[in-house]
Amino acid sequence: MRVPTLSSASNRPIASASDDPESLRRLAARIRLNATRMIAIQGFGYLGQAFSSAEIFAALFGGGFIDWERDRFVLSPGHYVIALYAVAAELGLLDPAELATYGADGSALEAIGTERTPLVDLVCGSLGQGLSGAIGFALASHLAGETRDTWAFLSDGEMEEGQVWEGAMFASHHRERMGRLIVVIDANGSQVDGPVTSVTTLEPLAEKWRSFGWRAVDIDGHDVEALSAAFCDREHDDSPYVIIARTETSGRLRSVPSSIDGHFMKLDQALERALIAELQTSLA
Repeated sequence: MRVPTLSSASNRPIASASDDPESLRRLAARIRLNATRMIAIQGFGYLGQAFSSAEIFAALFGGGFIDWERDRFVLSPGHYVIALYAVAAELGLLDPAELATYGADGSALEAIGTERTPLVDLVCGSLGQGLSGAIGFALASHLAGETRDTWAFLSDGEMEEGQVWEGAMFASHHRERMGRLIVVIDANGSQVDGPVTSVTTLEPLAEKWRSFGWRAVDIDGHDVEALSAAFCDREHDDSPYVIIARTETSGRLRSVPSSIDGHFMKLDQALERALIAELQTSLA
């Protein structure tokens, strides 16, 4: 994984990993707080993605499951970079002041990730490409005789793309060359056209992955203890591994109206104040 090269992060210490559930829950709250302030800059954006994936990023990065110097991390849905920036600022990988530039012209912190995105090895444009890229990293590591984990973060909406399932078949068929390939899916049930269930039926999702030869677990994606246990279970090398993390774009915050578009949220000042107040209260 590429260690950040932003000059503003060069003198910031990297926070040590913690397996304490309360510390990880507080980190998830700070991810949501950072993301809310970032979206408030323009008043709209991919806040639901940060809310749904906050515990996933908190447990994965804050829990120390990724070795920044050794492992590979692929972010398939590029609009989820908001969560990556938010957690990186908390772990000392980005200067928190950088978050104020999110989405601005010329900023390194783009609203939708590109090849310029810091911290990741690959961030994809069109959805559905991340698993293929991760398979390439895993195969390259095997051929080079390297020992490293390859993590791929996907969303459930992109499961509708055929390329994902082609990659799943390939990885299972070549499992002895995949090393430790781990896929984490944020299954928040939301996509740009509305609820995933209104577009294409994906369920039973875990059973589908198992039928493609993967070892699959289906867990509550807002439960940091369940996430940490699933990440720990990556040690098996007999087959590629997928973790389906069930989440909500509201992040289970009371302040998020049930009528709001979870895929691309509009954030007026009243909602911004309510969200910040609820998150700050949870951190008090």
